[in-house]
Amino acid sequence: MVEIFAKPAVGAIIEKSEDGCNYLLVQERQKENGGTENGLLEIPAGKIREYESIFSALCREVWEETGLTITEIIGEKDVVVSNVKGCEVISFTPFCSTQNLSGGYSLLLQTFVCHAEGALSATTNETANIRWVSQDECLRMLTNDIGSFFPMHINALKKYFAIK
Repeated sequence: MVEIFAKPAVGAIIEKSEDGCNYLLVQERQKENGGTENGLLEIPAGKIREYESIFSALCREVWEETGLTITEIIGEKDVVVSNVKGCEVISFTPFCSTQNLSGGYSLLLQTFVCHAEGALSATTNETANIRWVSQDECLRMLTNDIGSFFPMHINALKKYFAIK
């Protein structure tokens, strides 16, 4: 019997304030062979490469999917690093950990709240309609049409709004 393991992934709730209004970045999934998940609203996210730091993966995925450069990852400064017998190990606390127990493919997603800068990409090979929405509008969309969101991001967004 062949064992199949959950894939580690990272996601970014990117927030910004401008002219007294608070915004979050959302985008529409457009993955190759994305099937019924294509078109769903999501936050930037993706898989972590072997031996890639979770924070490097987060920065890479955000840049690939949005064109933005992460300027702050909340909690990154609290990382604990150990180097023992040639092994570098980090411990960190994400904003939210999410695991899907059915559907799609098995992921273990660590989501962080972030700030970023730069101009949004017009198009990428994985996303469409990348945009800033007011936090109020995002909460309205989440409340009124939860099915329009990629399931792996719903709980992190719910937690974010519960705290805000």
